[in-house]
Amino acid sequence: MNTPELWQFTSSHFNEKARWALDFKRVSHIRHSLIPGFHVPAVKRMTGKTHVPVLKLNGAAISDSSRIIEALEAAYPDPPLYPSDPDQRRRALELEDYFDEELGPYIRRWIFHVILPYPKFVRAAFVSHASAAAQLAQRAMSPLIGVIMRRQMDISPATAEIARNKTIAAMDRLEHELQPSGFLVGDRFTVADLTAAALLSPLVRPPEFPYKTPAPVPEPLAKIRDAVATHPAYKWTLETYRQHRGESAEVTAQSSAARIKTDASQTATTGR
Repeated sequence: MNTPELWQFTSSHFNEKARWALDFKRVSHIRHSLIPGFHVPAVKRMTGKTHVPVLKLNGAAISDSSRIIEALEAAYPDPPLYPSDPDQRRRALELEDYFDEELGPYIRRWIFHVILPYPKFVRAAFVSHASAAAQLAQRAMSPLIGVIMRRQMDISPATAEIARNKTIAAMDRLEHELQPSGFLVGDRFTVADLTAAALLSPLVRPPEFPYKTPAPVPEPLAKIRDAVATHPAYKWTLETYRQHRGESAEVTAQSSAARIKTDASQTATTGR
């Protein structure tokens, strides 16, 4: 079996969802960290789409974080993310779908509305891993990329307010769904917990998130975080990361080093 390869953005919550599943299952894998906007050619060649994450597994290029986890469950069943009990499994998958649809796109829209006026912070979050030349290229293209991202994610003050309300509603739903065990389904960590925590990570910014942003958090984002820091879902996300995020299963491969460097200088602006 070839070593799985993950094509990702470092600071994307749907990418974090796929990355966390690989790490949770201790699946040794190679990561290719791309730059938003420049990644399109490489990703489109693999999947015909422009979205990351993409996992190359057993010769197949799999896009969409939920499909990636489904494939990992089949190829690496232990430790499981799907409950063995049919009812619990159905509930976990329903919650995964709910957070994918009702939290993921909206928290992304809300956070980007806040941070896009701070291009240095955006570059630090998404481009700090890249070469100096790639960072300069992204800086030059930053105004255009910002326009494209606003259009693709439908970002405006009005849609951002809707996104804020949807995010808070999802956090309230998470609080309501929590079991006495502290998990969303049954008495163990499942795909539902992983999904909810990963998709809340752009707001909560847990210390265990694997890629640190080497720049101060913009004041508007800091104020938002302060405003929701007492919400049970916020506190639960911090604790879930602390207990379950674990260590990285990323490995390096000399044969892929040149390709990583090349692809990191290329640049979907969104992902699932």
